[in-house]
Amino acid sequence: MRILTKELIISTNGNCDIKNITEDIQEILSSSKMTEGSCNIFSIGSTASVTTLEYEPGLIKDLPKILEKLIPEYSKYYHNDTWGDNNGHSHLRSAIIGTSLNVPFAESELILGTWQQIVLLDFDNRPRSRRIAVQLTGQ
Repeated sequence: MRILTKELIISTNGNCDIKNITEDIQEILSSSKMTEGSCNIFSIGSTASVTTLEYEPGLIKDLPKILEKLIPEYSKYYHNDTWGDNNGHSHLRSAIIGTSLNVPFAESELILGTWQQIVLLDFDNRPRSRRIAVQLTGQ
């Protein structure tokens, strides 16, 4: 068994910016020469998430809209009182969606559905350079 860890840096605009990182992950897998195993993708930080989504214009608009209904940006959050950074909503959105994703791979290809892409969601209230850890475990 082999383990390989790489890091991606992704620039975002914040405010529920959604970035398709599927090709970046597949490139790491392809260059590793590993053929079968598991790929863990982890967003380093507490105001972003990693998940899968059909990366198409409608869903790119729908997801921020539904998150705003569930966890509004301009609501009363005790985190904002504590730190004064007004991003309590960002932490809550990240906690609910999650900061990591595990995707199996075989024959050096990520096992994803036809319309399924790996996405980074940045919920913070400002542009960021996001660090993403990608760890391959397999052979």
